[in-house]
Amino acid sequence: MITCIAIDDEPRALEVIERYCQKSNLTELKATFREPVKAIEFLNREKVDLVFLDINMPDISGLQLIQTLAEKPMVIFTTAYSTYAVESYNLNAIDYLLKPITFERFLAGVNKAAGLLQSKSGNGGKEDAATVFIKSGSQTYQVRIADILYLEKDGNYITVFLKDKQILIRENMGDIFDLVPATEFVRVHKSFVVAIRHITMIEVHQLVINGTKIPIGSTYREPLRARLGLK
Repeated sequence: MITCIAIDDEPRALEVIERYCQKSNLTELKATFREPVKAIEFLNREKVDLVFLDINMPDISGLQLIQTLAEKPMVIFTTAYSTYAVESYNLNAIDYLLKPITFERFLAGVNKAAGLLQSKSGNGGKEDAATVFIKSGSQTYQVRIADILYLEKDGNYITVFLKDKQILIRENMGDIFDLVPATEFVRVHKSFVVAIRHITMIEVHQLVINGTKIPIGSTYREPLRARLGLK
């Protein structure tokens, strides 16, 4: 069971989250808050696994709220606007749900949170400690998933771009999600798979990761925008 709270200045939005939590049987809703300051006080006293958090609220935005917390729970942003999608993923949000939220999208977000919670329990609660073994020729590297920026295909090879180095592997792009988790990476071009957490800017035909411009293929454009909750 995932313990959670919901924060939104709109009563109807809170009612939707409460109804979905009861319907799903996956979440235990501890409390709901219309005032962000009271929610912060609660989170400083109590520990929960997940927060459903509206972005546009009076006095303090959801993006600002989560950054005030010393210990950050998992977050699913709920909003009527797609403007802050990329910024929310830079804060390692689990999901970004656009209002009106359907039960299907709610469940998808909760399932992501459940998977991550299980992953945390398996690695001592250190989400960024998750690693993958990457074989390059006769050498095998243990790499933190959080350090992978993007992967680029060139012929029969794929280059894995990390924060501090590059690793060349012989792999098919169709099998790449056997190497990196599909929950954290997305294909944006026939030759590129990128880490969602490292996207700093997105345009119609390209996005930017670590200062590098990466093309967005026409067939991947709409699926990408849907994945990021962009219209």
